[in-house]
Amino acid sequence: MPLSRTTPPAAERDGDGDGDGARPSTRGAGGTGLRGFRPSLLPVLALLTVLTRLPSFARPLWNPDEGYLATQARQLAAGGTLYETVVDRKPPLLPWLYRAAFALFGDRSLWPLKVAAVLAVLAGAVLLASLARRRWGERAGWYAGVCYVLASVALVPEDTQAATFEVFMLPWTVLAMWCADRGRWAAAGAAVAGAVLTKQTGGAVLLPVLWLLWSTRAGWWPLARVAAAAVLPVAAVALLYGPARFAFWMATGSGSYISADGSLAYALGRAAANSGLFAAGCLPMVLALGYAVRSGRGLPRTADVWVWLAASAAAVTVGLQFFGHYFLQLTPAVALLAAVALRRLTARRAVAVLTAQAVLAAGFLTWALLLFPRAELAHQQRLSAEIRSRTSPSQRVLLWGMHPETYWLAGRAPASRYLTAGFLTNFSGGRGTARVGERYAMPGAWPGLRRELRAHAPELIVDDARGKPYGLPRTPTLRAYVARHYERVATLDGTVLYARKGRPADG
Repeated sequence: MPLSRTTPPAAERDGDGDGDGARPSTRGAGGTGLRGFRPSLLPVLALLTVLTRLPSFARPLWNPDEGYLATQARQLAAGGTLYETVVDRKPPLLPWLYRAAFALFGDRSLWPLKVAAVLAVLAGAVLLASLARRRWGERAGWYAGVCYVLASVALVPEDTQAATFEVFMLPWTVLAMWCADRGRWAAAGAAVAGAVLTKQTGGAVLLPVLWLLWSTRAGWWPLARVAAAAVLPVAAVALLYGPARFAFWMATGSGSYISADGSLAYALGRAAANSGLFAAGCLPMVLALGYAVRSGRGLPRTADVWVWLAASAAAVTVGLQFFGHYFLQLTPAVALLAAVALRRLTARRAVAVLTAQAVLAAGFLTWALLLFPRAELAHQQRLSAEIRSRTSPSQRVLLWGMHPETYWLAGRAPASRYLTAGFLTNFSGGRGTARVGERYAMPGAWPGLRRELRAHAPELIVDDARGKPYGLPRTPTLRAYVARHYERVATLDGTVLYARKGRPADG
């Protein structure tokens, strides 16, 4: 059986005095790990990461995913059970992280999660820099780390500044490649499991890991170690919650959600818009990469990186939703390829490319801090204040909309495990108006909602549809329930509030 590679591969040297094909020194160079990693790079990456994440602290939250996770964490703290009384189509790692942060620091602010997001981006940058340095030399390490951080803000601010799934998934994917590059196959498999348990599409990194294993002729025993380390943690979590229930919320219950019937043109338009924005946001790196490819000088030892990029692109495509934050999964491979391309340039030209990339990043940060609209957040803050004025902290509320952050902002418990109308109508921002209605709900969702409403009727029902196709006029079951038991008491910015009949309208 062929032996796995345990010595560092030959690294191509860059234009600072090293010749192509020379073997890097493992003494003081971090050849087999992070030992010897240039200490000067770490503070640079740390400072750059803090600067690019500063806008995340300028708002209480950036998008509904943060609000969903915050509301989930409060439900878990109150004794809820994930995938039973607290549900989502996502793995458990990030809800656990939110729950732990709330237990340590309180649940009124997301600042601990924002700090954790800074550390997650920094960890990915350091690991990617270490991987590049081991293969292609010192300059490539610098380029990879800096490009990764700068590319991490090259999308709409609400997609890049939120402390949500992709931000915490990416360090696991980079760690998987970092370990595989060093022949640490069990650790690589465990990192793949960490990525999957943060977001399902993180499992795409298994393909480049397996490519590396195959290309090094490592043999069957390392393959078994990768497979076992990747599968066993996921299987353990599935057993913890029940295999059927876990599979339902991870995959099998989302058939309508991932179907593009009737909305393919809309989905492709979103794909073009967000991929175009990401390409424009990374334009200097893209141009440098294109120049390196066209020049005929090649990008040595990057086959696995191209596989990584292709697998990540496929992961972005799964479900045909094409939300902007999905494209963050491309950043590690893009940054690594850009680093290899930049080391083909003179140092002066490479610095010029990085400077141009930094200017673009500064533009995205300015957009986030000064120009990105606050209207939706302001509406939800006003709505949460109205809910607080009409209910007591012990009373439950049903928000009929797509902004679960209002539960968290208002400090009120949800009356249903379904925190958005999407579970019950299949509405999604990535789909538009196609296939929206009760008949497209997740299996069992409406019977489950009816049981919840019988068990603990909400004090207030808030129709926050504001003209969307899932509003009460187009949802007959909920409309009939509201007509029987509730009366309209207020309207706020197009949102209609209903209080229980025969009960006081405020707390």
